[in-house]
Amino acid sequence: MAPRTLLSTLACLGVAAAGLAAATVPTTATAGAPSARAAAGAVLQLYAPDEVEAYGDGGRVWADIGVRMIAPQSNVEVWSHRTSYDQPIVSEVRTPSGSTPLPAGAMDDFTGLSGFIVMDVRKAGSSRKLVHRSVDACLSAVGERVQPDAAPTSPYPRYCPYNPYTVGSVMGIQKGWAANVFESNGLRPFRLPDGKYVVETRVAKRFWPAFGLTADTATATTRMTVTDECHGCRRPASGERAGDRGGAADGPDAAPGPRPVAASNGRVAGPVPDLRSLPAFGIALNGKGTALRFSATVWNAGNSPLVIDGFRRPGGEVMDAYQYFFDTSGNQTGYQQVGTMEFHHANHNHWHFEDFARYDLLDANKAYVKKSRKQSFCLANTDAVDYTVPGADWQPENTDLATACGSEGALSIREVLAAGSGDTYAQYRAGQAFKIDGLPNGVYYIRVEGNPERNLTESDTTNNVADRRIRIGGRGADRWVKVAPLGDIVDPEVY
Repeated sequence: MAPRTLLSTLACLGVAAAGLAAATVPTTATAGAPSARAAAGAVLQLYAPDEVEAYGDGGRVWADIGVRMIAPQSNVEVWSHRTSYDQPIVSEVRTPSGSTPLPAGAMDDFTGLSGFIVMDVRKAGSSRKLVHRSVDACLSAVGERVQPDAAPTSPYPRYCPYNPYTVGSVMGIQKGWAANVFESNGLRPFRLPDGKYVVETRVAKRFWPAFGLTADTATATTRMTVTDECHGCRRPASGERAGDRGGAADGPDAAPGPRPVAASNGRVAGPVPDLRSLPAFGIALNGKGTALRFSATVWNAGNSPLVIDGFRRPGGEVMDAYQYFFDTSGNQTGYQQVGTMEFHHANHNHWHFEDFARYDLLDANKAYVKKSRKQSFCLANTDAVDYTVPGADWQPENTDLATACGSEGALSIREVLAAGSGDTYAQYRAGQAFKIDGLPNGVYYIRVEGNPERNLTESDTTNNVADRRIRIGGRGADRWVKVAPLGDIVDPEVY
């Protein structure tokens, strides 16, 4: 029997299984010319149904066109990365036969391929276009098996990243599988009266060379009948993801195993996490101008998950927290005590690890001014930050707190931050913002720092801090905050 891998063993331990594509799809870094790709045949094919029914509602038509991209010959991956926020995203298609660069501007952000699908709608029997759409497409949307000999599961990410400060992503379709390209980005309703229509769907031609597409494999035609609203029908979902941090988890507590009874044999050489901070974003003042709100993400760029187990002290609402280590074969090699976990009743109602991150407000000279009262965390893989790092987990668990954080009566829990993922906290709850009433106007920095007390073992602690420059002005309810831009990122006001 082959030796167990780190990924499979951690999965058995309750740790999220890491991305398996490196073992499943032996890709290379050799660039192939687009003409060679086309000669080898299409690595993707467009599918759309021959006929659909759509239902109108006040002139708006909700249609599930059912557009899919199929990988008939081999696994297909799209790897994307940016070196800095003022540099464009660079993407390439990877298959077992090699890699092919995608055209410049193929991705404006990491939510999907920009304008990948082009859709025209015309009245049946007419050539005049009534609707013209250019739609972004995520090739990591929920997939389905379309060939009987296809693998039973897919190793690829289930969604495309949406954090504005993501730096790398992987999209993929397993051989014999199809991806619903509108699952993540949604398809806005058409404005059409009742009647019969023809929907012509195609992959934008600039993508054809990299995927070896032709008119036969890149286009599809669907007959669409629009009728009055069907009150019993369910409109297509828009692909929203859950992420409410307000209540306790509904699922069972993740059982970490027995409490340590002896000290670890010291730090063990092997894979360890690497915590890094993204710049604060979503920065705004409250309506009274007295609180500075922001969102913050600390993520794991290492080649191992961050595994924190908590063990409850008898008769109290405190757990002792331990970081666990594993070798490349998945064997537990050691642990160390790294702090405590406490149960937070107000707003959260679950267990928080006390030493994961810190948020500070600094003055123009980067001298300390004050800290956010938010200083404890329930670890969860809320954001895909860079799935191109070695060992990235493409399908992490507890992305919406369903299996993390624990109930009040838990005796032990496990919290995990997977490689490639980040944990984001939006600063909209009590205690999760800087109070600035009485603070002079001027230039400040919001500092996000991972592993602030350096209790956690990681491969590099020089990249734990991210500072974001801001300027505060105005008076009273008319106070304002301006944020220095970072590259070409469009910073959201609310997150």
